[in-house]
Amino acid sequence: MALDNDLELMLRVRAGDTESFDHLLNRHRGPLVSFFFRMVHDQALAEDLAQEAFLRVYQARNRYRPEAKFTTWLYRIATNLALNALRDRKESNSPAMRETERPEAETAEGLPDPKPSVEQALIETERARAIRQAVESLSENQRAAVILHKYQDVDYRQIARILEVSEPAVKSLLFRAYENLRVRLKPLLQGGAI
Repeated sequence: MALDNDLELMLRVRAGDTESFDHLLNRHRGPLVSFFFRMVHDQALAEDLAQEAFLRVYQARNRYRPEAKFTTWLYRIATNLALNALRDRKESNSPAMRETERPEAETAEGLPDPKPSVEQALIETERARAIRQAVESLSENQRAAVILHKYQDVDYRQIARILEVSEPAVKSLLFRAYENLRVRLKPLLQGGAI
C-alpha cells in the first residue's frame, strides 16, 4: 500500500478503511506539524492543530470529493485552523514563542567542522529570530502563502485553492510578502548574515 497515492487512500478512507487513514496520517503528519509550527510558533499548539486537522479530515470523509489534490483539501483545513488559532491568540494576547521552542535546529551543511562555533551559533540564532519575526509581521494571508510556498513547496494553483483566491491573487500576495520581507530583512542582507 506504500505506493498508493493520496487520492486512492482517501477514497478508501471514505469507504471505511481505517488502515488507509493511518497511512495518510503517517505520510502527512510531519509536514503538517511543520506547517502549523511555522504559522503559530508553538510546538504544542502545532501538534494539537495537526491532530485537529486530521480529526476534521476523518469526520468529513463521507463528504470528500476528489475535485482537487488531497493535500490541497488538507492544507485548506490546516490553514483555516492556523488562522483561527492566530486570531484566538491575538484576542487572548498570548506570549510569543521562546527561542527554545523551535522544533528542530537548522544545520549548516558543508562546513568542515560539523559543530558550529559559539559565534556562528549566535549569528544563526539571531538570523533565525529575525526571519521568524519578519514572517510573523506579515498579514495572515501573506504569511500562509509564504509558508505554503517556501516551506511546504506547494504550487500557486494549490495555494489558490487552499486560500480560496485566484492564482493571480496568490502571485500578488507572494510578491507583496516577499517585498515586505526584503525591506524588513534588509539589514541582514547588507550585513551578509543571510
